[in-house]
Amino acid sequence: MSIDRKAAIAAYKERKTIAGIYAVRCAASGQAWVGQASNLETIQNRIWFSLRQGSHICHNLQAAWNAHGEAGLTFGECERLDDEETAYVRNALLKERLLHWRAELNAEAI
Repeated sequence: MSIDRKAAIAAYKERKTIAGIYAVRCAASGQAWVGQASNLETIQNRIWFSLRQGSHICHNLQAAWNAHGEAGLTFGECERLDDEETAYVRNALLKERLLHWRAELNAEAI
């Protein structure tokens, strides 16, 4: 393995992830879904992939995707959390903020 490859792998493993709350909205129906993620930078790709496959666990979101397609849905970040020392504190804060944003946007949980 080359030194450049080892350095790239090390850099990837040491990268900071940004936890937070996100929302998916359907313009046509006015529906909204809110979720929490330990890494906001990768969650949209994961959601869109499962929707394309027709296998997303949130049936209402999958139905909106099937009815309106990718162009009918938008993804947005609601809130980024500060870097927490422990996973326990981060997860508790994510749950608390998820409840806040569900109420704020009158949204379903993902």
